[in-house]
Parts: sequence; C-alpha cells; structure tokens
Amino acid sequence: MIEAVTDLVFAPIIPWPALIALAVVAFLLFAWGLFRRARGTLVRAIPVAALLVAVANPQVVQEDRRPLEDVAVIVVDESLSQRVGERESQTALAVEKLTEQLSADDSLDVRVERVTSTLDSGTRLFEVLDRAVSDVPRGRVAGAVLVTDGQVHDAPEDPAEGGPGYPVHPLLTGEPDQGDRRLLVQSAPDFGLVGKPVSLTVRVEDESLADGTRVPLTITVNDGETRTVQVPVGSAVRVPVEISHAGQTVVALETPGGEEDLSPLNNQAALAINGVRDRLRVLLISGKPHMGERAWRNLLKSDPNVDLVHFTILRPPSKDDLTPLRELALIAFPIQELFEERLYDFDLIVFDRYMRSGLVPNPYMANVANYVRQGGALLLAVGPEFAQPFSLYDSPLADILPAAPSGEVLPEAFRPRVAGIGLRHPVTDAIVPEADAPPLGPWVRHIQARPKPGATSVMTGADREPLLLLDRVDEGRVALLLSDTLWLWEKGWRGGGPQAELVRRLAHWLMKEPDLEEEALRAEVSGGQLQIERRSLDPAPETVTVTTPSGREETVPLSEAPGGRSIATLPVDEPGVYRIGDGERQAVAAAGAANPLETSAVVATDAKLRPVVEASGGGLWWLAEDGLPEIRRVSPDAAMAGSGWMGLRANGDYVVAGVRQIPLLPLWAAILLILGGVVLAWWREGR
Repeated sequence: MIEAVTDLVFAPIIPWPALIALAVVAFLLFAWGLFRRARGTLVRAIPVAALLVAVANPQVVQEDRRPLEDVAVIVVDESLSQRVGERESQTALAVEKLTEQLSADDSLDVRVERVTSTLDSGTRLFEVLDRAVSDVPRGRVAGAVLVTDGQVHDAPEDPAEGGPGYPVHPLLTGEPDQGDRRLLVQSAPDFGLVGKPVSLTVRVEDESLADGTRVPLTITVNDGETRTVQVPVGSAVRVPVEISHAGQTVVALETPGGEEDLSPLNNQAALAINGVRDRLRVLLISGKPHMGERAWRNLLKSDPNVDLVHFTILRPPSKDDLTPLRELALIAFPIQELFEERLYDFDLIVFDRYMRSGLVPNPYMANVANYVRQGGALLLAVGPEFAQPFSLYDSPLADILPAAPSGEVLPEAFRPRVAGIGLRHPVTDAIVPEADAPPLGPWVRHIQARPKPGATSVMTGADREPLLLLDRVDEGRVALLLSDTLWLWEKGWRGGGPQAELVRRLAHWLMKEPDLEEEALRAEVSGGQLQIERRSLDPAPETVTVTTPSGREETVPLSEAPGGRSIATLPVDEPGVYRIGDGERQAVAAAGAANPLETSAVVATDAKLRPVVEASGGGLWWLAEDGLPEIRRVSPDAAMAGSGWMGLRANGDYVVAGVRQIPLLPLWAAILLILGGVVLAWWREGR
C-alpha cells in the first residue's frame, strides 16, 4: 500500500547564513524606515520580500511512501528439557496462538525459529534469535517472544551492554519452585592403567531430601557387572572403578528418581575412560640361534611399551665336548625365577623353535600350562624340532596346544593364505591382500600338524594345511605358528608381507584386547552419530536394539562390511548412556559430557532471562499461572509491557517509492513581484 505525504521544504539558492544575513539587513532597513516615518517604506518592502522568498526557494514535496513490515520473532525452545512434564503441550499451544494473533497483523513479518539442543553446547536461543534478525536493521524489529523453560545457555552476560536492542518477552513453560534429583560427576580421569582402579567423584543433589540422606547409586562398567552403593545427598563421594582392559571403558552411573523428580535424564551419567597398559611384559625363549630369532627380537623391541626378556639357548646341557666351564655361558639360565617365581608377571610367553633338552624340567612346563589355564597367553613359533622327538608336544604343554605334530616337515616354498574363517577373524582379516594387490610373499618350510577339536585355523600353508592355529584354554589363549620362516616377510623376499601387523594383532588377541575379539558388539558416539559394529565368525543378526538414555527403544538394521563385521549408524540427540543389544551381547556407549548442559538442570527458571527482560523493557510470564498475555502494538518510546499485556514496537519504517516537488513561487511569479514592486515604489516616489 502506497501512502502520499505532503511537506513544505526550502531549497535556498544561496547558503542559509547568507540568506539569513540578507533578511536581517532588509528587516533592519525596513524597521529604520518605519522608525523615521519615511514615505514608501511599505511599498519598498514588497520587492525585497519577493526577492528573499525567491532566494529561499520554498517547495511543496509530495512523497509516495511504502510502509515496511516490522519483524516479530517467535523463538521456540525444543530442547531436551522441554520434554519434561507438560512443557511440550504448553509450548505447542502457546506457539499456535501467538502465530495466529501475530499473523493477523499485516504490518508484521512473523518469523518462527525452533531451537534444538546439542549434546555439548546446550540450548542457544540468543544465537538463533540473532540469526533470525541479521538481515534487517534493529530499527525494524518489533520484538521477540521466547517460549522456553528458562534453561538457556547463551544469555548475554551484561544485557545492558550487549542486549538485543528490542523488547524480549519470555513465556515460561513448566511451573516455578519445582524440585528435581540430579547426579553430577565432579571429576573423572580421561585415562587409567589397566589392572588398577581409578576414582570418580560424584555428587547427588535433591531439594526434597535433607543433606546427608543416603540414596542408592548403581555403577555399571561396560554393561557388565553392576554394583550398588549408598551415597549421601549433597556430599561429594569418591567411587572406585576397575580398568580391566586396554581401550575404552564406559562407566554408567545411575540413581533412582526422588519424590519430586522431573526427568530420568539427569539421574544418570556416562563417561568413557581410556585404559592404557603401563608396560607389556613379554618372555621370549629361543631354542637355538636362527634367522628368525633376530626378527622376533627386533619386532618386540620396536614397541616402546614392551618390556622384553629374551633368552637364547646357545648350548643345551646334553652337549658335552669337554669345553672348560669358564668358557661356557656368561650367566646361568634362571629357570626357577622365570617359570615359578615370576611366571605370572608376564603378559605373554613366546617359545621360538624351542625343544625339550632337559633345560626346563616338566614341572616348570606344567607351571606354564597352568599359567595359560588361569588367563595367560602363550605363542609357539615352531620349526622342524616340533616334528621330532623331545618337542614341546612331548611335555605338559601337550594338553593346551591346538594341534599335534604329524612328524612331517614340508620343505617346499608356499604362499601363506588367509582362508575360510580367517577371512572373518580379527587377527587375520586386515592382512588379506586387496583384489588388485600382489599375493603374500612365500615362506619355505611348513610343519605339518593335526588340529584338535575346538582349534581355529586362520591361515593355511603348503597343500592347504593349517599354518596358524588359535585356541582358548579355560581362561587363557594359545597360538601355534607352524613355520619358522615368518622372517622372510620382513626381508621383503619376493614381495614380503605384513609381518609386523600380523604379530601385533596376534599378540593383542592373545592378551585379550577387546578390539580383537572374534565375537563382539561395540558402540561409540562420534560426530553426533552412534556407530555400531557387530563382529562375528558367523553371519550376524540383521538388526540390533538400541535403548536411548530416556528409555526409548529402536530397532536398527545392520549392513554387512568386510572382515566379519556388520555396521550401523544412528543420529544421537540425547546425552547419556545408549545400550545396544543383539539378543546375545550387550554394548554401551556414552554420549556427551559427563554433566551435559542440557540435562544437568531441567527445573524451569526465570533467573537466567530476567536480566535480559529488564534491560530490554520486555515482560516475563509463566504460562501455567499467567496464561498468554495480550499483544499490543506500541510506539518505540512507550512502555513495552504491563499487567497482562506485552508490547511490540510499531516502528513506522518505510521506503520512498516516488517524490514530486512543486515550487511555491515560480520564477515568473518572483520576477513579476519584484518588478511590480519596483515599479510601484517608483510610482509612489514620483507622486
């Protein structure tokens, strides 16, 4: 709609100071003439006045103005805390009525902005509000209405200096003076040593209970063993947690809701602690010097986290060539210390081409077998001695080895292959050559053996015979490598192969690293996504069930991936503990910080927004008690809120669509008046 506005303006031909000076001089001369009663004074004033008016150049200006709409913003808080109680319904009803009333005003541009919280940054209402009006001058903003519970995390620290510059009217959902129970994690380490406990400091707050009242706190580690302790309300409590393995350990803490509990989201907390091994202690026993011995030593010593104890049997006790004792071994082989006193200090024991020669008696070998049954790790890399009498199979280790030697040695060159179940096993799936890559380099000797029931063959060698066998024995694990020419991969002979990666994965599987478990369900939150991985030697189930921190269950389909894995991703919109199950196994993942901003406090409050309201001149109302206030359009210099009403500025801004200028004294009229006045004065003087 175009409005025509008429105004009187002056566009003087000469500068205003000069024009005013001329007018003053003319007035003084006119006054002097009147004072002297000079004849013709009034007549002489006519041409002078006409000249001054002509120089002032008065004009009538007509503007065609197009009014601009004022911008009114409705910011709707749809964060997690708004899901408590009746807040969602209160919000929906208020937004519906506000939108209906404001949209009926043709002079308003109504913008509705919806705000969802993030796991880490909380509810950012004012960021969204600033973006909503960033394309218009502040002089065109009528005001903003915030429909929220008051739990805002980006309110200006100093509203008087950094306020919005227009009225802000919060409409608060929920009810004032509500209570809630909260679980806060005050301190927690990011890392912990495997096998040693770490301490968390937690605090339970509950306005409905007196400080010191004891409430239960449930602690779950990796969705495994659960324990419950009693903690006092209002006091910081130290909770020990055992780190049992390397990698991520997820700790879930939960306390039941109190009498006035608003939400279960802040009754729980989840955090991830990375377990690190202090040092890996490896015992390597080489039965004789050979080319592969140095490869094993170099490989284990290259890892700075490995403490390697290495003994090489240079001369068996049975050998007697009359060499003087002073020229024999520099140190005695500490059999009792290694295989009895300190045996359980080692994380991994490796026998490299070792054979029974009377050096380690059978009772000590029985100790090694018991060490494995009680959770230890044993790796045998064997050569021709395994097929001969007095091999390690002819010792108490026979009961725990995954294969029995057939007595045959296959001396021809062969290329190791990852086949069968090895393609899905985590030890070997990563060393399978790509489709367009050359095959693995050859080895030159294979010791034939007959696998035992329960053993898993993950690599094959000559004549497709088992080459690498893995087995679980009670609580421990055993690996048997039926060749002593693995070192050829390190030398790069005829292409070589991933020796370091194979040995690293083999050692970590033996030491029960969670990332190398054959049957595992894992979950991790990264980049706002819940990443689920199901690893299995058998085909995985098609779906998993995800339980969110708020208790909602969702069935998520899995997609096949290489290496015996099935994966899925799911957007994460709630902080806390996510539980994933496939019917057999469970996994947990921690989303967000231990004390997420959005859920750590869910009680509706006006404390955070009241300074902004006071600085902007707006008003604040509780929807449950005050209802929706009346909306009025008011001038920019008037009050913006009152009893039962909120004001939106009527700024009256516009753009000029057209301008017309009409001189009040056209040039011809000015000349006529001036000349006519001069003639009239001459005539009057001539009488």
